[in-house]
Amino acid sequence: MKQEIIGFGALNLDKLYHVNKIAHEDEESYITSKTESCGGSAANTIIGLSRLGHSTGFIGKVAADPEGSVLLNNLQNENVNTKGLLISDNERSGTVSGFVDKSGQRALYVDPGVNDCIKEDEVDLEYINNSLILHLTSFVGKKYQESIETQKKVLDEISSQITVSFDPGRLYTHRGVEFLDNFLMRTDILLINSAELEHITGSEGNLPPLIKTQKHTDRIQEEFGIELVVVKMGAEGSYVSFNGESQFTNAFNVNCIDSTGAGDAFNAGFLHSYINGEDFEKSAITGNYVASFCVSEFGATEGLPDISKLGDL
Repeated sequence: MKQEIIGFGALNLDKLYHVNKIAHEDEESYITSKTESCGGSAANTIIGLSRLGHSTGFIGKVAADPEGSVLLNNLQNENVNTKGLLISDNERSGTVSGFVDKSGQRALYVDPGVNDCIKEDEVDLEYINNSLILHLTSFVGKKYQESIETQKKVLDEISSQITVSFDPGRLYTHRGVEFLDNFLMRTDILLINSAELEHITGSEGNLPPLIKTQKHTDRIQEEFGIELVVVKMGAEGSYVSFNGESQFTNAFNVNCIDSTGAGDAFNAGFLHSYINGEDFEKSAITGNYVASFCVSEFGATEGLPDISKLGDL
């Protein structure tokens, strides 16, 4: 079966601890409750797209352990094609320990497990070439670099007809623009937040946030020729630049319970409209709308809406 979009990134079981505050160095806080949910940036976006009625697939790796079984079953229950999901007999599946305060802000600690151990010969290029979009997100890649190198090689080898959307996240942007070069040169849709964008393009001083974002976006489009750049600005909204046109879109005013997965949810909404041929302004509105559902509940995917919830847009 041909998928409209395939995700390629880490899979993690998120263990979220709700705390009175996020402790800094030499501070203490206390846990008020705990929840577990399936996560991983690309997986969150793919699940969001699946709920919105799209045919989806996933490339990643889990171990043959309880966490791996939960992650695999979750994708299958969300109607995501798991042909590209690898199961390792060794090591452990990826997990994230997250601490979420009363305002919904968070601190995350990632144990990548087998996520970082995907080899080039384990990825089915035909599986990707039978899709419309390949959506890439980051791996930790501190101990093992295999998955990162595999992503780069896949980008070199897949059909030029495949649209590549890329959300680098902080794990990749903090490695610098030289590290990102292979990714950005093949990226058609860059989905990035304002802090990450500034990190790789350099500071613009004390300019107003929107003016600063415009300058950063212009710089990265000029350097890498990326046609469509989408900058997520959290509670402020989003900024989109496409073929010399740009648009700022306000976020929806909702009570934020947990910001985990908000950017991934935005990606799902934006790509949903993009796949359906809608313009970038409507795509940004949809992205903000889907993100507003996500932050209204705990966890990265619990609040993601189905297609019926988009009827009011």
